[in-house]
Amino acid sequence: MSDGRQPSEPSELVYVPEPSWLPVLTAAGVAGLVVGLFVGWPYAVAGAILLLASLRACVRKTGDDVARLPREQRLTTAVLPAVPLRGPGASAARARPRDES
Repeated sequence: MSDGRQPSEPSELVYVPEPSWLPVLTAAGVAGLVVGLFVGWPYAVAGAILLLASLRACVRKTGDDVARLPREQRLTTAVLPAVPLRGPGASAARARPRDES
């Protein structure tokens, strides 16, 4: 910013999940399940067990992440008043041409 002003504090907090191997394990479980359907049932069983275990861990991890979030965030911005919307031609119809006399 060239005029020396500082940006205001953010009004909302953004929470990003931590990196995880769970999506990779879920994909491997799905792949094992699909391969097991064509190759043999032991692969399907192993893939299904890996898939269910990774999905369970993913749901549990998400629940822990949500539990750590604050219950409410402070409102630091002004609430904007409700303004009736005008149609696209409403402002042009109200403008009157000037009389050039």
